[in-house]
Amino acid sequence: MMRVLVLGGTTEARLLCHALEARASGFTAILSLAGVTRAPVLPRLEVRIGGFGGAQGMAQWLSHNRIAAVVDATHPFAARISANAVAACAQAGVALVRVERPAWAPGPDDRWDMVPDMAAAARAIGPAPRRVLLTIGRKDLLAFRDLAPCGHVWLVRSVDAPDPALLPVGARTVLARGPFDVTAEEALLRHEGIDLIVTKNSGGAATVAKLAAARALGVAVIMVERPVLPHATVVGDADHAMAWLHSRAIIQEGSTLREV
Repeated sequence: MMRVLVLGGTTEARLLCHALEARASGFTAILSLAGVTRAPVLPRLEVRIGGFGGAQGMAQWLSHNRIAAVVDATHPFAARISANAVAACAQAGVALVRVERPAWAPGPDDRWDMVPDMAAAARAIGPAPRRVLLTIGRKDLLAFRDLAPCGHVWLVRSVDAPDPALLPVGARTVLARGPFDVTAEEALLRHEGIDLIVTKNSGGAATVAKLAAARALGVAVIMVERPVLPHATVVGDADHAMAWLHSRAIIQEGSTLREV
């Protein structure tokens, strides 16, 4: 059976692993997680947690474990692991596909300010006191912690509790995991008096409700754009990733028959 490595941590990775769990899938799959989320939802597959030691370490791991194909289904902002996957697969001669969910795009009634990174997002808040909902994950809070005191009120939403040392002064935290409901998101924004959301352009359906709620209530959004990733074959969802794997299996089988 064709051996596959799934670089996971997203809804797309979970759906792909569910398909790969079936005995009839024709694949032997291993899920790799970075270990960022403290209580991940795990499939009934072999799971490894932790880094590879850079592109060189990943290439060696792929060769040692006889991996024939890699599916990069990591978060759109996991730029380092995606870049390492491209370099490692090229070095090890392993086929690679990246699952890249479509990015969100503003509509005519949205009040978005598009910025390239977290430092720019922090600057874009401005000096006037705002009531800010930060939905950027717990690893990117440092840029906001160091803002000069301006009377901002901070609400930080994260799957896992952030390091208190990274939080802006006086920030409160809400621990929650998507998917979120538009009605509940509107209620949260109203109850907290939020007038600004800072978020990443993660795409997908799990957390898009906050943008619909912001649109309905006229709440401004600072949207951090995705990092530029190295070129790779790209598909939009788990179903297309599975189809790509089947196409690679056919190629591999044909190559084996020619060798025989």
